[in-house]
Amino acid sequence: MSVFVAAAVALLGSVFFALGAALQQFEAVSAPDAGLTRSLVLLLRRPRWLIGGAAIAFGGALHIVALSLGPLTVVQPMGVASMLFALPIATALRGRTIARGELAAALAVSAGLVGLVLLVPEPAGAPAPRLSDAGAAGLLLGAAAVALVCRLASATAAPALRSGLMAAGAGILYGATASLIRVTVAEGFDRPWLLLAVLPPALAALAMLQGAYATGHFPVAYASVQMADPLTAVACGALLLGEPLPRDGAAAVLAVAAAAVAAAGIAVLARSSPLLPNDHPPARRDRRSCPRTCADHPLPSSSQESSWSPPCPAPPTPGPPTARRAGY
Repeated sequence: MSVFVAAAVALLGSVFFALGAALQQFEAVSAPDAGLTRSLVLLLRRPRWLIGGAAIAFGGALHIVALSLGPLTVVQPMGVASMLFALPIATALRGRTIARGELAAALAVSAGLVGLVLLVPEPAGAPAPRLSDAGAAGLLLGAAAVALVCRLASATAAPALRSGLMAAGAGILYGATASLIRVTVAEGFDRPWLLLAVLPPALAALAMLQGAYATGHFPVAYASVQMADPLTAVACGALLLGEPLPRDGAAAVLAVAAAAVAAAGIAVLARSSPLLPNDHPPARRDRRSCPRTCADHPLPSSSQESSWSPPCPAPPTPGPPTARRAGY
């Protein structure tokens, strides 16, 4: 019974994760482009963005409760499945209906992430994770370097790719900080400087994620951070903390296949329409009044002729030709 309760609590946490991310994207995309740091400061003054942050925090608390009630193999898939809730909520906030292709792509991303999570073996019976001071510093510097590369590469990229790169950089920073927090908790907070050390990369990750949301390509950003965060944590656990990876050949092949499915879903989502303010199709204009610029506006009906006026200026009517003087 506790397993079903854990799954339900984890699923509810995913809904709050998705709601918080959608609310923050709604605000981030309408914030002035003042640089990552300045934009984050401006977002901190917006109530809707803060409500989104509170929803994410509450979802995290529910996730912790779920882990105390059931096994990781039940709780983690529910957490990464939040993509299925985030995209419909974000499109509804903009007054749009999610397309079938977008929903199928979101399902592919979620299925790929669930597969990756389930294929990573649990470190049963393993000692508490330990990491030296030099290892912790190297982890933070390495994650910061990769995130910086993502940030620089995004500067000249197309909007969808820029969103994915910045969100991936944020996910890498989040995964590194989560690994250090795990070590700190396992040690009983013997090295409090580690908690202080994770604050700058965590804030940088938050700023990069809001910058990714600001492009309007929320599905790409959300899917990218959802993929980069756990993969970074798994890599840190395997390389630095001695945690196991799938050793069976079949499991490794399935893991690659799951990653490919998730990546394919992200590629499809990159082609979807961005979620921008005042997201509506352009107005259609009249062919008779201004044929060059308003060729597709619908013509008025007979009942509208008296009150109808063209949406753009009609071309000037040429006047009568001026008579030329004799002798000129």
